[in-house]
Amino acid sequence: MIKVGLLGCGNVAHVIAKETGGFEIRACFDLMQNRAEEIAEITSAKPFSSFEDFIKEDMDIVVEAASVAAVHEFAMEVLKNGKDLVILSVGALADPELKDDLKEAAKKSGRKIYIPSGAIMGLDNLKIGRISNISKLLLRSTKNPRSLGIETDEKTLVFSGRADECIRRFPKNINVAIALELATGHDVDVELWADPALQRNTHEIVVEGDFGNFNLKIENKPCPDNPATSYLAALSIITLLKNLEDPIKIGT
Repeated sequence: MIKVGLLGCGNVAHVIAKETGGFEIRACFDLMQNRAEEIAEITSAKPFSSFEDFIKEDMDIVVEAASVAAVHEFAMEVLKNGKDLVILSVGALADPELKDDLKEAAKKSGRKIYIPSGAIMGLDNLKIGRISNISKLLLRSTKNPRSLGIETDEKTLVFSGRADECIRRFPKNINVAIALELATGHDVDVELWADPALQRNTHEIVVEGDFGNFNLKIENKPCPDNPATSYLAALSIITLLKNLEDPIKIGT
């Protein structure tokens, strides 16, 4: 059974902790000790507020469910300590130097870095962009203005441009775009909309290429216990962990 460590014990970690069939959570780390202890009560894992102690535990894979800052601070050490790594805060990999350094560290240590599909679907199919021409790749995301830190009384386009430009202005809202870039090997155009009437975050992916056209719309329901967290993002990590040892692999 896969032995898992949770790096970050917030809302996503709570969803994972309740769905552990097929894997075992051995340790959980959060700078706030009480958060780690909450997960420990659910899973019987060891709680840690010291990363140095956490990373020494017997684990096969560490799941980052914390923040872009946490990826910058801890991801390299996870790999150096011989653990595979799941990165949910994939916006951190918009930093090309960090991405290249982590990739090289994974090669040297013989470990793997996994990027879950997060708040969207279709990443698996979009890998064809690495071998077939893509002429258009657009992500149109619509969110409540409160989550973007702005105020507006009507639906408003707040950003239009490249993903690397968007992350400078909205660093907490660009994970999906970076995941698309990593999957396709192609630059992503981003439209970010604010809509005060919106009840669910919505992502529309528009792709055109030599293989045909691809249009996908996802309306994310929030986690049952916390409306600030995408339930789909948490479920994508659980699915990834459950499938690691499956002898039959579906998709590319």
